[in-house]
Amino acid sequence: MKLKMLIIAVLLICSCADKNKETEAATQNTKKEVVITNNESKKIDLEVYNFAGFEKFLSKKDDKIYVINFWATWCAPCIKELPYFEKLNETYKNKNVEVILVSLDFSHLYEKKLKPFIKKKQLQSKVIALDDADMNSWIPKVNEKWSGSIPATVIYKNDERKFFEKSFNYEELKKEVEDFFN
Repeated sequence: MKLKMLIIAVLLICSCADKNKETEAATQNTKKEVVITNNESKKIDLEVYNFAGFEKFLSKKDDKIYVINFWATWCAPCIKELPYFEKLNETYKNKNVEVILVSLDFSHLYEKKLKPFIKKKQLQSKVIALDDADMNSWIPKVNEKWSGSIPATVIYKNDERKFFEKSFNYEELKKEVEDFFN
């Protein structure tokens, strides 16, 4: 068990922050931080959640297709595939598809790394920061086979769900989403 915890910690480069208190209400685990994009007129809300607050994004049942990508600014394969998720968002935003980019960046680097990255790349997809150091409890809730490596992606619609622990190119990503239309 200790080895598993060490491996996951190394894979995610977890922060040394104390575990969130179990009794803390999910509604208290959300905050929004405004990021101004390069055109200075469009604001992006960066929502920050612990897993209890974030979990609702993994189980919506509203006939929408959700594409949830776990990534970080320090992950080269994640950065390489982000344009594909952005293109998917642009192509399918009016077709009942929602792309959610879940950053696993360290909370103490939101100001120095994450927010400038969002601004520089002009990300249009919904960006959420997941700030919960207790990976051993929440990773298996995302998918029991997830080792904790990123990039990782969940695509689901109602009760139909697929999990991927890999990088995508655009055609692969598009095909996986289109399978949910059938």
